[in-house]
Amino acid sequence: QVQLVESGGGLVQAGGSLRLSCAASGSIFRINAMGWYRQAPGMQRESVAVISSGGITNYVDSAKGRFTISRDNAKNTVYLEMNSLKPEDTAVYYCKAVVQWRDYWGQGTQVTVSS
Repeated sequence: QVQLVESGGGLVQAGGSLRLSCAASGSIFRINAMGWYRQAPGMQRESVAVISSGGITNYVDSAKGRFTISRDNAKNTVYLEMNSLKPEDTAVYYCKAVVQWRDYWGQGTQVTVSS
């Protein structure tokens, strides 16, 4: 089994910054892709940013230029640096890791951006 623990969410004013972290532990031989997803109330969960094991990144258009995803393979940890936050970024943010072609999800961390 693989466990993912997220941290770093909170309340921030518009224009502010937050850094999310997600640490994976458990039966890990190799983590393939890792990513961050978010779900706002009444909305479907959407992909925000993903990063491959080799460091290739992909972002949703609304995050480009403001968010940066990175990973530390030695620590099995993925990060999401979020700058210039907007009220529409308010959501529960979930971390996902693909381990041996299975998806594992974290419990989610709330990000609230006030206007």
